[in-house]
Amino acid sequence: HVFVCENLRDPADARGCCSAKGAAEVRSRLRVLAKAEGLKGRVRINIAGCLDQCAHGVTIVVYPEGVWYGAVTVDDVNEIFGSHVLGGQPVERLRLAHMR
Repeated sequence: HVFVCENLRDPADARGCCSAKGAAEVRSRLRVLAKAEGLKGRVRINIAGCLDQCAHGVTIVVYPEGVWYGAVTVDDVNEIFGSHVLGGQPVERLRLAHMR
């Protein structure tokens, strides 16, 4: 399972929100890659509500490992998908250190 936070907050909230940082595009790209690899039914790409990491958005959590990624952009998705989802190796440069 890959959960992508798409929480939407008021623009005045200092924490920001994943939705305003491109979460829908990140999730969409992950879904395209999963489909292209023929992983339908084996890998789930899901929308998550608030993961309480708003200041680190776009936030993604990959289970069953429980690896948290922050500040993910659509440009990072191919690396996360190839290295972690397909290869089992987390992308260390994007991991949220305080969630280890």
